[in-house]
Amino acid sequence: MTMLVSLLMIGSAMAGGQAQGPRRGDQMRAFEARREGRLLPLPEIEARVVPTMKGAQYIGFDFDSDTAIYTLKFLRNGSVIWVEVDGRSGQIVGRTGR
Repeated sequence: MTMLVSLLMIGSAMAGGQAQGPRRGDQMRAFEARREGRLLPLPEIEARVVPTMKGAQYIGFDFDSDTAIYTLKFLRNGSVIWVEVDGRSGQIVGRTGR
């Protein structure tokens, strides 16, 4: 039984490490792109988008380094709204939700 528990714990730890890997890679690519001037800083993107979301609570963002798209997440009246923003230009390129 102890061997089974140990194997399960090792498997969980390995899965957790894999889940962190791609996220960490996105963070590093975003950092490098920002440093090189190819990507706008997140605070600038937030300053452009958040004020346009009247009555919605800003709850965070995701970043896709392959497309340079920030997805800002908002909550309004129990509904989640996703606003996709091009990290290079700051332009809104998509929106899901109400």
